Amino acid sequence: MGSGKRQAPLSVLIIVEDLPVPFDRRAWQEACALRDAGYRVSVICPKRNQFTRSRETLEGIEIYRHRLREASGLLGYLLEYPWALAAEWLLALRVYLRTRFRVIHACNPPDIIFLVAAFFKLFGVRFIFDHHDLNPELYEVKFGRRRGILYRLVCLAERLTFRTADVSIASNASFREIALQRGRMSPERVFVVYSTPDLSRVRRGPARPELKQGWQHLVVYLGTMGPQEGVDLLVKAAGLIKARRADTGFVLIGWGSEAPRLQALATSQGLDGMLRFTGRIPDAQLSEYLSTADVCVAPDPNNAMNDKSTMNKILQYMAYGRPVVLFDLTEGRRAAGEAALYASPNDAGDFAEKIMALLDSESLRRELGEQGRRRVEGSLNWEREKQELLAAYRTALGGDKAKG
Repeated sequence: MGSGKRQAPLSVLIIVEDLPVPFDRRAWQEACALRDAGYRVSVICPKRNQFTRSRETLEGIEIYRHRLREASGLLGYLLEYPWALAAEWLLALRVYLRTRFRVIHACNPPDIIFLVAAFFKLFGVRFIFDHHDLNPELYEVKFGRRRGILYRLVCLAERLTFRTADVSIASNASFREIALQRGRMSPERVFVVYSTPDLSRVRRGPARPELKQGWQHLVVYLGTMGPQEGVDLLVKAAGLIKARRADTGFVLIGWGSEAPRLQALATSQGLDGMLRFTGRIPDAQLSEYLSTADVCVAPDPNNAMNDKSTMNKILQYMAYGRPVVLFDLTEGRRAAGEAALYASPNDAGDFAEKIMALLDSESLRRELGEQGRRRVEGSLNWEREKQELLAAYRTALGGDKAKG
């Protein structure tokens, strides 16, 4: 007969450096899915915005946060990464002494968290690499530098990350190909997990006309405002639209290192009354904007990184049944399918034309929006993707399962 003792759940540690949790939607969804599957989940992440507590438990997930300055230039990143790595290692040691975690799940960027994982692999801990960004391509896009020694170091860090990982989680099919080719991982150890919306948390509601502030139409952008997001192209497109019509307002939701420059660009083009920057806003307010928008936009330009990346905002727009305008990128088209209009890459003029084509046709807006919602409900939703996440964990653990 058994002892009757309830076996403790397997413990896992997720490390995120780029964003705080639960603000990082992908990391938070993964943490919740693992918790629901019976794992004990701890998270290490930076303090940022309203998430300033060093230690708290949210919805059964234990979160440990460390201080971290938000870098904006190459020197800033060179200072940030060693500091963050030291903080992550110390907190990981603290968590290990409490939980004896069996898995470290590292979300890039950067690609140096494998150094923390390598230490704990000495104690039998498995390492899952959650591949969010293509860092060699991101380096080139952000800094526009030649492929010198720093670029080679970034590539080396990526190779060592893949070599250390027991399993890699790819964000889309292009990332999977990179794991197989550049990372030389075996196919059975690479799992594709899209950053799809959790439809149980999508709060679609009636349009709120007051959010349009008198405009007949509202165009909404949601996301980070960094050098690689192409928001400057959106501002230029808004200027072109203003010259053609006076019925459309733009709302840009989010923030980033480029936001002050973008605000100055909007002012220089006389768009202050037409284009508003909200900064980061609460989820309830975001839902109201996405439920009200006539058109949603993803102006990410065509470059080596964006062409292979799936933009979370596109899937979120589709979950709200909004038609989308984006540049014609490989993974963007794979994600949006027939739910979007595609502008010629990096052409602000054509981007403006595609927006106006949607503004001029309510039936086309409705058709594309409905197609996007059906696409999310049918295949691009978190209920499906989390099964791949759990399969990745079963592979990493060699068949072990969490037991409640």
